[in-house]
Amino acid sequence: MFQSMMTPVLMLASWTLVMWLWMYATRIPAMQKAGIKPAELKEKSQLDVLPRSVRQVADNYNHLHEQPVVFYALATYSHLVGVADPLNVGLAWAYVILRVVHSLFQATINFIPVRFALFALSSVVLIVIAVRNLIAVMV
Repeated sequence: MFQSMMTPVLMLASWTLVMWLWMYATRIPAMQKAGIKPAELKEKSQLDVLPRSVRQVADNYNHLHEQPVVFYALATYSHLVGVADPLNVGLAWAYVILRVVHSLFQATINFIPVRFALFALSSVVLIVIAVRNLIAVMV
């Protein structure tokens, strides 16, 4: 199970759904408290009145639909063409762990320098996976 390149994909997709649940568990009560009616929303900026803690969770949910798309593509490619060696699998797990830590950090403490460091480190992991896959294609 942990030797498959697809298990980290499953885990990150599942984590995204956890963040989706967290987002609505905080956003819906906050909208009710603020008297915001979803049917009357015309633009996203109307949600800016929600508490920062609620917006942070929603922001992270959105972030999980940005860079992780590159991870999904690289992991799937690695799996399909047989470049899912133990190092790439380990890198995939490292990426998932970094993104989960990034999510928890953004949704709670949200100290930008630390959050950026987590993002940058996860980006380096993606670059390493991509370079390893490119090298495998050329060899």
